[in-house]
Amino acid sequence: MAGGEERARHWRYEELPGVDLLRARYVEKRFVRHTHEEFVIAAISSGVEVFHHGGSDQYAGSGALALVNPDTPHTGRAGVPEGWRYGAVYPSPDLVADIAAETTALRGTPGFVSPVLHDPYAAGLVHEVLRAAEEGNPLAADTLLRVAVTRLLRRNGGSLPRRTVRTAGARLAARARAVLEERMAEPPSLDRLAAELGTGPFALLRAFREAYGMPPHTWLTDARVRAARRLLDAGVPPAEAAVAVGFTDQPHLGRHFTRIVGVPPGAYRRERKNVQDSGPRAS
Repeated sequence: MAGGEERARHWRYEELPGVDLLRARYVEKRFVRHTHEEFVIAAISSGVEVFHHGGSDQYAGSGALALVNPDTPHTGRAGVPEGWRYGAVYPSPDLVADIAAETTALRGTPGFVSPVLHDPYAAGLVHEVLRAAEEGNPLAADTLLRVAVTRLLRRNGGSLPRRTVRTAGARLAARARAVLEERMAEPPSLDRLAAELGTGPFALLRAFREAYGMPPHTWLTDARVRAARRLLDAGVPPAEAAVAVGFTDQPHLGRHFTRIVGVPPGAYRRERKNVQDSGPRAS
């Protein structure tokens, strides 16, 4: 990844089931507003990443970690001309909850309090997890991941607020989301969706933004990419996955997929296929 070249590898290691792994160096890359079903634990090794989170820009430089809870809208871009280089792990909410229950006193749903934490030691642990996965060392990869998550929860952990639908606006947004999930491939227009729900388009737009941090069309693109990832994980070719989730064709999927995941769907699928083809590996 020398010079100005942008490169990224997004993969899974069969001995860390359900945990996505990433190594990347970006310069011009700009992640659009999106969410993850998993936690994001990104360790910056050089440069600066800027990401919009919680209403303001956050800056993570060398030795810091960018920490994003599941279903939290955020963006990402370079904060300096030379870009940023980082390694990231994406553990599932269930795994983080299990680690929190075993190693911390946190109650309720665990999560991170601050989106940026300067902790070179924890950042180093994340890079060691990736190195162990690349070297095929399952004992080290699993151990280091759990140690890293425990440290981060003890230093920067808290209980996430429960998401309860109390207001009429929140209930309206939830109903709209359910419609979009059900009709992902052929969604209605904003005007038609609002009419189906018995409200006006601007009232629906305001309610949806307040509930989910983005307008319905942005949320739908994010949801389509999530659905496409699940299909690619299951072995579906990118062209078929694109049409199944509502994109016009593979290039249409590719544009949005790369802007959210960081790698093209073909490269993403090849890494999954490599894991499936390799089978269990001895340590």
